Amino acid sequence: MSKTIKVALAGAGAFGIKHLDGIQKIDGVEVVSLISRDLEKTLQIAAQYGIGHVTTQLEDSLALKEVDAVILCTPTQMHAAQSIACLKAGKHVQVEIPLADTLQGAQDVAALAKTSGLVAMCGHTRRFNPSHQYVHQEIAAGRFNIQQMDVQTYFFRRSNMNALGQARSWTDHLLWHHAAHTVDLFAYQCGSPIVKANAMQGPIHPVLGIAMDMSIQLKAANGAICTLSLSFNNDGPLGTFFRYIGDTATYLARYDDLFNGKDEKIDVSQVDVSMNGIELQDREFFAAIREGREPNSSVANVLPCYQVLHDLAQQLNAG
Repeated sequence: MSKTIKVALAGAGAFGIKHLDGIQKIDGVEVVSLISRDLEKTLQIAAQYGIGHVTTQLEDSLALKEVDAVILCTPTQMHAAQSIACLKAGKHVQVEIPLADTLQGAQDVAALAKTSGLVAMCGHTRRFNPSHQYVHQEIAAGRFNIQQMDVQTYFFRRSNMNALGQARSWTDHLLWHHAAHTVDLFAYQCGSPIVKANAMQGPIHPVLGIAMDMSIQLKAANGAICTLSLSFNNDGPLGTFFRYIGDTATYLARYDDLFNGKDEKIDVSQVDVSMNGIELQDREFFAAIREGREPNSSVANVLPCYQVLHDLAQQLNAG
């Protein structure tokens, strides 16, 4: 594909804006349709980014012949059904993490993607952050092997707000959304499947209906272990912080930035063409479309993560 890739983006919230900003830096790609539930706000964002078509219904955008691909930044509960709708409409699709909030939903998307001939990708951004790419390259070169990963995913979200401090129309989830990043990254970086997983959760919030604190333990087939702590109650630095403890080094990854075990910054500016993980994720999506290949973090590649999340959900429900 040599022509401009024309994109519809669904979900003009905090993460949708990050994609719009990233796509502006990618040649040969144009966002031609913007979908979100609040028409007035969506019109304002569309005007800011020069997007001509605005709607509150995904089906309207899928009906546009010029649309080649769709990026879904919509509520978690919609991801599987909307991904399937995009594929059935003949559109390449990148769905933000998580692929689904059930194993069956993830499997349904994967089954259709396999037979569609289309690029179907899930936004497992940690695979693309320069910090984690650097560690991945060290592992691939045989210079570093993970013994343990210690991960903290902390937010202060006692009310239903997004990353911009705006009210959400849906409820986020520590397991199916935030833990998905680490579960996938641990297996990906180890190059070894997860063979053991345990989870505990704190009290269920009386209004939001979700656990606000969670603890997860993972073990890979090669013996590496991972400890993941998640909280929506943490009133402090927000985000996800990864400590890689290995046989030759210790690394601390904070989104796109990387530090050694003494908290000295490591230059990762030459790891890839950008220091923006979201932009790099989008570049991979569009490159896969142009080259007719499977992308890194394809639906098929990330499916094992959702089996682990399902198993953990079963444990938590039984408890």
